Amino acid sequence: MILGKKLNTMNSATATRLSLLFLIVLFGLPFSSPAPEFPDLKMPTLPGFFNRKGDDLQETAQAPAGPGGMCLLPSGEYVISCHQFFQPQNAVMKRTKAGKWVPFPNKEMNTPGSGSPAVLDSVLGVACDSKGIVWMLDNGRRSEKAPKLVGWDSKKNKLHKVIPIMAVKPTSFLRNLTLDPEEPYIYISDPADGFHSALIVVNLETNAARRVLEGHRSVQMDRNVYVEVEGKALEVFRPDGNIATPLTGVSPIAVDRKGRWLFFGPRNGQTLFKIQTDFLKRTDLPASSVEAKVVGVCPKPICDSIAIDSRDRIYFGDIARGAIDFTSDEDQFLQLRIHISDPRMIWPGGLLIGSDGNLHFFSSQLNRSGFFNSGKDTTSPPFHLFKTKPLPTGRRFSFP
Repeated sequence: MILGKKLNTMNSATATRLSLLFLIVLFGLPFSSPAPEFPDLKMPTLPGFFNRKGDDLQETAQAPAGPGGMCLLPSGEYVISCHQFFQPQNAVMKRTKAGKWVPFPNKEMNTPGSGSPAVLDSVLGVACDSKGIVWMLDNGRRSEKAPKLVGWDSKKNKLHKVIPIMAVKPTSFLRNLTLDPEEPYIYISDPADGFHSALIVVNLETNAARRVLEGHRSVQMDRNVYVEVEGKALEVFRPDGNIATPLTGVSPIAVDRKGRWLFFGPRNGQTLFKIQTDFLKRTDLPASSVEAKVVGVCPKPICDSIAIDSRDRIYFGDIARGAIDFTSDEDQFLQLRIHISDPRMIWPGGLLIGSDGNLHFFSSQLNRSGFFNSGKDTTSPPFHLFKTKPLPTGRRFSFP
């Protein structure tokens, strides 16, 4: 995981602290252990890419800080988490109908020491359910707070519930969440150090959280997959002056529209996996039985987020190519194609299908954050929010 090339040490105390903290919790440094061996899973191979032309890309807003996650309220307003790598003033913000960005759900919950019963520290995953409850996944790693799920009732404008997440490891870095549309469950991805990655299953009725598939091949990083964004390898300066190459475990996660299957995979990996949610909800199954239910679905790009439309077509935020890719059951999910690309799409993420039927996502410019640039923020605002039409019903594909 670590390249031996010696470089100058970082000249920023803040950047040094951040690098040391996140190298440990996110990339498993300096105490990562060898990955255990697993029997081969039946997985598809990554084919060539085919570009679907003629899509419309519409900028819908400009975020005030680099986004980490995103959802839409029933009112159509955007809620974004502000990625902790940018050291934002507010953890979560909402864009009002008047076009103004304000702290969400209020200033007190975004202010340390305010006395609020649920101060937000470092939120990444956000999702809104059909009742208007916005669930915010706070990994706590910015200030070393205990991780938690915070539910806010956006219709009644009051705190709904706070759920401490105890099913974590010292290297946990809770990244994304997805809501079960049929039953009271939330599924969380924890890339941890890349080797001890896992999914976390939260029962919203009992508040119980369970860690599943820890260290399984489907959630582990692929040590042969490296990230290059805008023509530059994604690397981090260690406090000792060496370079570390970030290799990240499970991150993208989504449930299908009927709540039957959970789709997931490592950010640094070439395969998307799935498992029936029924097996994740059962507490009587041994770990080996749950692992045996994992199925390889399709090839995937390096990505942090995915979305599934009503036709079960899967969309990926392609970090390396600055594109939205897709795969479809019309060809048994064996081909991965580019849905849309644009020079403004730098580290695309936050994918979701809105109530308007459009595919929404953002450009985070995460690779330009100080964490990946020796403490220097090289971002070029604005941070674009986009929407585009998903694939039309009954679309047939032609190959070159």
